[in-house]
Amino acid sequence: MIQRLLTTSNNNSFFLFGPRGTGKTTWLKDRFAKEAPLWIDLLDKDVEEKLLLDPSRLAQEIAAMKSSKEWVVIDEIQKAPKLLDLVHKQIEENNIKFALTGSSARKLKRGAANLLAGRAFLNYLHPLTFRETQNTWPLEDIMRWGSLPKVLNLSSQEEKKHFLKTYTQVYLSEEIVAEQLVRNLTPFRRFLPVAAQGNGQILNYANVSRDIGVDIKTVEAYYEILEDTLMGFRLYPYLSSFRKRLSHKPKFYFFDPGIVRALTRSLDIPLQPRTSGYGDIFEHVVILEFYRLSSYFRSDYELAFIKTKDDAEVDLVIDKPSHPPILIEIKSKTMIQEKDISSLQRLARDIKGSRAYCLSQDPSPQIIGTVSCLPWEKGICEILELPSS
Repeated sequence: MIQRLLTTSNNNSFFLFGPRGTGKTTWLKDRFAKEAPLWIDLLDKDVEEKLLLDPSRLAQEIAAMKSSKEWVVIDEIQKAPKLLDLVHKQIEENNIKFALTGSSARKLKRGAANLLAGRAFLNYLHPLTFRETQNTWPLEDIMRWGSLPKVLNLSSQEEKKHFLKTYTQVYLSEEIVAEQLVRNLTPFRRFLPVAAQGNGQILNYANVSRDIGVDIKTVEAYYEILEDTLMGFRLYPYLSSFRKRLSHKPKFYFFDPGIVRALTRSLDIPLQPRTSGYGDIFEHVVILEFYRLSSYFRSDYELAFIKTKDDAEVDLVIDKPSHPPILIEIKSKTMIQEKDISSLQRLARDIKGSRAYCLSQDPSPQIIGTVSCLPWEKGICEILELPSS
């Protein structure tokens, strides 16, 4: 079994959010293997229906628990958000501890639920990181298929393709249709591949609006749905003393490159090194590693990017209060030369005190001017100050 990086409190209730297929239930079963908590699985239709019709059943089941049990697990809490009122009461009055999982926070944030007003810690489980896979799978496998635990454990390419295609269909049927997140599914169905084609690019709502035939406000709402259902995140531009030169529109990144390739119907297309498409996927993988690892190690970092009005760009900026910003250029090349980082060096000079890195597939660390050029895994560990594995 793969050792996951996620750690949670032993003494406090917690939420565990993550996209479908990241292994939340598996992680919880391992976490509570010796404690035998009361387990309520809302993916079981009978259980879901009983609790929707009569939420007070939760209090009755808790009252019937053995006194030795301290924990209650509720899997997929977003399916019955009204239960959170009862959870809140049980935490306050009976000192019961809850582990609450969900693949979407949309109903919890937008309904009557208030995420328990801080009484439960927030945690997220992501697809596998390179620190978890320990080089079990080659980088090109991660780039081609993504790093959801299930897909990496499938043996054949046909099985991997089938899994990823099915994943997107299940997302539509169980996250969007079943949860009634959109009134008209057809334009949202058209939106998904268009959004995937724009993965890692600065958002242009007007262009997407024209492509799928809906107004701009609907497109903005669709991106909010993607974020709320944990299908991706926005990366915002870094605002510094020369902010007037910057683009202020965010980029959007899907949570997994395999899902992007499934949505764009490119799973059958081989990856070709030294092409722009290959470079885009490599950049996506590295940015996801920073995003996931920052979450697990609870680093007080904000991730951003820089793009000036004259199109000079820094792929990633790591910003931490009271620390100089870290500028990161991501290159898929296997040999880095000074010409590859000339733009990064110019921008680093503009941002006083900044540190600059180039992360690539070049196995040889080097310093070019003021830029530290490192293999991408080593660079991530150094920049995030991760403990040795």
